[in-house]
Amino acid sequence: MVATYLLVLCFLFFVGSCIGWCIEVLFRRIFTAKKWINPGFLTGPYLPLYGFGLAGLFLICLIPVNTGYGWLDALLIILIMGVAMTVIEYIAGLIFIKGMKIKLWDYSNRWGNIQGIICPLFSLFWTLVGALFYFVIDPFVMEWVKWFVNHLAFAFVVGFFFGVITLDLAHSVNLSVRIRRFASEHGVVVRFEKLKESIKESIEKRRLGAAEKGKKGGKPNFLFAFRSNRSLEEELDTYCENDLKDENKRP
Repeated sequence: MVATYLLVLCFLFFVGSCIGWCIEVLFRRIFTAKKWINPGFLTGPYLPLYGFGLAGLFLICLIPVNTGYGWLDALLIILIMGVAMTVIEYIAGLIFIKGMKIKLWDYSNRWGNIQGIICPLFSLFWTLVGALFYFVIDPFVMEWVKWFVNHLAFAFVVGFFFGVITLDLAHSVNLSVRIRRFASEHGVVVRFEKLKESIKESIEKRRLGAAEKGKKGGKPNFLFAFRSNRSLEEELDTYCENDLKDENKRP
């Protein structure tokens, strides 16, 4: 029974990570960067933060809350969801900033933010997501879980996913060690998404320059955003120069 519950949580982690990645790609394309950017710390099409989030929301819905008032039970569960998601976001952000000198997201310009990692606005968003999950999504998740329990052979796919994500993690950690070394030497915290945008723009500029000379230039790679014909250190230097210019432009 315990093994089945663990498999179910792994399955939900798999589903949440993949769906969350799709949501973040569209969110950045439509609302923030206005470009197609591969989000997150890892290379592949998955975001573990959302995997933990989906598994966590599923578990929270199982908490036995019985105040005698249905609306109050729902409100308490939704508030717990909002707090839990904010805590997950804060812990993840803190690990990357303190441990790797990397900012995966930045709420520094948002009112009431704490270290640029969490802010009231996004905590409200997480609470609304919790409400959406509680009233709309949870029944579908329960159906997914029932399907998975009746088709445990799919666990091999989930296992393959964890194998891929483990290799991806090793590659990304190696990359982050180089970024951390650069950040420590230059006394900066690297904003991951901005670095990806900077590399993409740098590659596109070199490609246009090569085209003017009648030569072929490399193209940005969506998944492998750090792949470039220049070294990572050179791209980081360019990123720092561009970031400094942006800082100087701010009032």
